[in-house]
Amino acid sequence: MTLNAPTPSQPSFDADVIIVGAGMAGMTLALALVSGGLRPLLIDPQTFDAQQAPEFDGRSSAIAYSSFRLWKAIGVGDALVPQAQNIEQILVTDGRTPGAANGAASPFFLRFDSAEIADRSDGEPLGYMLENRSIRAALAQAVIDAAIPVLAPATVVSATIDGSAAEVTLSDGRVLRAPLVVGAEGRHSVIRQAAKIGTVGWDYAQSGVVATVGMAKPHEGVAHEYFLPSGPFAILPLTGNRASLVWTEKTDRAEALRTARPEVFEAHLRRRFGDFLGEIEVLGPRFVYPLSLQLAEDMAAPRLVLMGDAAHGIHPIAGQGLNLGLKDAAALAEVLTDAIRLGEDIGSLVVLERYAAWRRFDNVMLAAATDIFVRLFSNDNPMVRFVRGAGMAVVNLIGPARKFFMQEAGGAVGDLPKLLRGEPL
Repeated sequence: MTLNAPTPSQPSFDADVIIVGAGMAGMTLALALVSGGLRPLLIDPQTFDAQQAPEFDGRSSAIAYSSFRLWKAIGVGDALVPQAQNIEQILVTDGRTPGAANGAASPFFLRFDSAEIADRSDGEPLGYMLENRSIRAALAQAVIDAAIPVLAPATVVSATIDGSAAEVTLSDGRVLRAPLVVGAEGRHSVIRQAAKIGTVGWDYAQSGVVATVGMAKPHEGVAHEYFLPSGPFAILPLTGNRASLVWTEKTDRAEALRTARPEVFEAHLRRRFGDFLGEIEVLGPRFVYPLSLQLAEDMAAPRLVLMGDAAHGIHPIAGQGLNLGLKDAAALAEVLTDAIRLGEDIGSLVVLERYAAWRRFDNVMLAAATDIFVRLFSNDNPMVRFVRGAGMAVVNLIGPARKFFMQEAGGAVGDLPKLLRGEPL
């Protein structure tokens, strides 16, 4: 889909904010900015239709309840509710049989229950599971309904700063100008490179095998995660008594599973899945995604700012990757809205550093925590297994500790932007 650029808010500008990357985080930011009175423009190499195709992205995302409040605040929540599966419980098991915590087969497990924090979360579940293509579809429709200009397919090849404006050049030669450009186009961000912002990180030599399954027994809104030497294996509930599997393996083994015959893949899967949810059936294609950690050394430069995977890419072990991007969107929208109301230049480094300072600590700490979890749980050392299992058992016995971790996973800890509290800008 291609729409024309907006009537500029200033004669020399094509928009107030150019967002490079119309993925889930980028579209959320655009809608948040519109709710605050700004005029964004989205650019993406893929059309909306392509992003919603079943073969484009087989993943599902665990959405924190604070992130869902954001979507409700910008008018997308109602469209997503029918697609969302409540996560009422999370069972984390350090064992070789999924669902071990259900039968208390091992003392080494954690159980999180939404009922324990109902008084602090307004009765919301621990989170929601949604298929990425459903999220993209709802956000895309909201972008169209809000008449936000979208240039797609279009590819940004360079970005430059010219005093009071940033300019982006497209592959077809067009040049667009705005006071601010946002890099939201993923780990290979052209905007990040243009700002000469480096990255730190490493490859885990792991890949996530993703598939959707149907089950004979109801999942009852329970998410399961258990640990194998190769990495975590997650069974995440979806609507229609389905589940999204995130099966971490060494990269060479994951690639072998990608091309394995269906009966071979299902045989390996059943050995890990177990039978506690009855017979299972693989629905649709399988996907393999390489896993790594990447952090931008900064999130802001004059007239350029980063968010989402352009700023941070983490391991999915905690299910927080998209939530970090949505927190970025909420914080950036609030900073820019406040600045424009005060008559400030939204592209100045003074303004953009407020956003970077707000998000930097949370992003770095969560990236560090997930890295530690990956290294702690992706091994079979007997002593390490005992220590981590004992640690989970202790936390499971301490109510306040469980409640803190649940609130943290729900995105309700710390200095929250208004949208994450469900408040308008």
